[in-house]
Formats: sequence, C-alpha cells, structure tokens
Amino acid sequence: MADPVSTPALLALRDQIDALDGQLLALLNQRARVAEQVGEIKRAEGTPFFRPDRVAQVIDKIRAANPGPLKAEHVSAIWREIMSACLALESPQRVAVLGPVGTFCEQAAIEYFGGAADMIYCANFDEVFHATASGSAQFGVVGVENMTEGVVTRSLDLFLHTPCHVVGEVSLLIRHNLMRKEPSMHGIEAVLAHPQALAQCQNWLNKHLPDVERRAVSSNAEGSRLAATNPAWAALGSERASTLFGLHITAHAVQDEAYNRTRFAVICLPQTMATPPATGRDCTSLVVSVPNRPGAMHDLLVPLKTHGVSMTRLESRPARTGQWDYYFYIDLDGHPSQPHVAAALGELRELCAFFKMLGAYPVKN
Repeated sequence: MADPVSTPALLALRDQIDALDGQLLALLNQRARVAEQVGEIKRAEGTPFFRPDRVAQVIDKIRAANPGPLKAEHVSAIWREIMSACLALESPQRVAVLGPVGTFCEQAAIEYFGGAADMIYCANFDEVFHATASGSAQFGVVGVENMTEGVVTRSLDLFLHTPCHVVGEVSLLIRHNLMRKEPSMHGIEAVLAHPQALAQCQNWLNKHLPDVERRAVSSNAEGSRLAATNPAWAALGSERASTLFGLHITAHAVQDEAYNRTRFAVICLPQTMATPPATGRDCTSLVVSVPNRPGAMHDLLVPLKTHGVSMTRLESRPARTGQWDYYFYIDLDGHPSQPHVAAALGELRELCAFFKMLGAYPVKN
C-alpha cells in the first residue's frame, strides 16, 4: 500500500494550502501597513490607540460574515490576534498582570488584548494596581470574583483608593490541573497554589491527597515554577503553565465545580481611556457607604427600584474605622449614559456618605 503522506492528491492539496498561506501572509502585511498609517494619524491627533469598542465591532462584523466551516469562536480568536499584532505596530500596549508567566490573569489579559500586548508581570494585585496607577503600565488586569469562592477581597479593597477605573471585564473558564515533575501522584509532600485555587479544589484534595500539605503562594504560576524545582512538590494550574515549566499533568480538571469561572477586571487611568460608550450590554460598578442608622440600607435600594435598575451584585467590606461601618460594592445592569441609570445614580449619590464610581463597561452575555 502506498504511503498516504506521499499520494499525489494529498501533495496537490498541500501545495494549494501553501499557496493560500502565501496569499494570507501578503494580505496580513498589507493590513499591517494600513494599521501603521492609522497609528500615525492617531499619534498626530492624540487619540487613543487601543479601542476595545472598535475591536468588538470588527470581530462582530467578521463573525456575522463568516460563511464557515470555521467556527465563530475560532474566527473571533484569529481576528483578535490579527488586530493585536497590528496594534503592536501602532503602539504596543503595556498590561500589568499577576505573574509569573502562565497565570490565569495573564490568560485573561491575552483574551482581552491579544498575544501581542507587552505583559508586565507583578508579584501580587497590589503591584498590578500600583503599576497601572503610576503609568508604568497602561492597563492592568485583576481578578475580582470567582463563581464558587466569591469575591477577591484584596481587589475590592484596592479599588477603594485607586485613581484607576474599570473599562472592561473578562470571564474566564478556570480548569485547575495537578502538575509536578513526576508523572504520577505518588510521593507528593506539598501542593502549591494561590489560596483561591486551593479553596476551589479543596474537596478533590481532601479525597485524593488528604494528608498532603497545602501551601499558599502568590499565584498558580509561581506554584508551578516552584514545583519544577522539587519532585516532591505539586502545583495547581493551567495546561499552559505545565508546558512552560515542564511539568506532567497527573490529574486533569480537579476543581470542585466543573463550570468554574472567574471574572477579571480591566483597569486603567481615566486619561488612558475614558469610560467606554454604552453598548446595550453594560455593567456599572460603584462603591458606597451609608450612615450607620436604621433603614439606611433599605433607603439605598429605593432609587434602584424607583427607576427600574437591576442590581446584579452586592458585596460588603469593613471600612476599618473602628465604628463597624461598611463599604458596599454594587454592580448595576446598565450604563450611566442611560437616563434611568443616571437618575438612579444621582439619587444614590445624595443618600450616601461615600460614593465612588468604579467604572462602566461592556459585559458578555
């Protein structure tokens, strides 16, 4: 039987693919040259280089025009990378993320900005906020909420005093894998991971590694890096981290909830990017405090009901004043440019002892 790799029909198809690849490369470089001209105009006018609303419009248009057989989500991923590479020619975007390489935070940043963004790796979310607020990074990406473990409290605390605002979000499906230098689970003495990851996998760890130490580190990628230095250590993390640090995946998807998602917020200074325009699928985030008196919390909700604004999230954090006061973090369905949302926010502001808009941004369905 002839080797199918060398059949004339297959060779002809490969020649056809090679020719198409050449055409694609030529067209991509042609697009890049146009993007460079766009960058020159933006630089002269002083307008923002990165426009997530424009990215969304282009991708939506391409998805709608896609005749197949490529899947819509794959077309979106391809065009996001094309636009990211072209933007890097105009002006590379500096994005602060939780490091080292291989974190879910980095993965969320790549999903939002594309792989051509210039990542700045930080040891913790405090450093992400500081890098973004100081201008050493144009944008930052921080975890804010996990569907099983709730909010990332440190991020909420940092939002309170930062000059940055939220301009976007990424909802990422999180799959934790148990990884180590050895190909089996035998002889594991410690599992290293971010505290959130350890909490999200606690039932699996209780069942399969009940006597093994659980050691909290700054990020899952840092746990993976450390696990690569000691055969008795294991880490929880992504498949990308296992590849980057040369680890075997000894157990796949060990998170307790199969549908485990984490929300990440994209932050920047207002002068870097203004509040994105309304899209019809938006979230407005704010933090408030109310006087410590009976009925204050009820009064806080009245303007929302009056103006028909849905509250999608409510979290409280102690104000640390010694007076048992609390800050309330609220997500609202809608955009401040919408009259009913603006009216509700105006009345809320009058009721609150403290009121701060954290941002208004598009969300995915």
